[in-house]
Amino acid sequence: MQSPSLSPEPSSTGIDPKILGLLCYFGMFITGILFLVLEKKSRFVKFHAMQSIIISVVFIVLNIVLGFIPFIGWILGIFLAPVAFVLWIVLMLLALQGKWFKLPIIGDYAQEQANRF
Repeated sequence: MQSPSLSPEPSSTGIDPKILGLLCYFGMFITGILFLVLEKKSRFVKFHAMQSIIISVVFIVLNIVLGFIPFIGWILGIFLAPVAFVLWIVLMLLALQGKWFKLPIIGDYAQEQANRF
């Protein structure tokens, strides 16, 4: 799902918000938390930071759970890694393009939580 492409509002950090959106995903939940705390103004950056945190935690938890399930879980884990990698790259590129790409379910929750900060 994608919201209309509007130019993101300026960041309180002075850095291009599109670059910050990309960086939110680059370091997974760590940079997501960092930019969620540092950003005071840009809803675009806060949204991508929150979505990065949530999707990172989801993939980490899935990997841990699948690691405890013999064979089937391990096979699913092997397929999950490339899916997570491709999604990571796609989310970074969409943020760099200034797009408000919302993942199903996670994106709506991320937007709701980002508005609280």
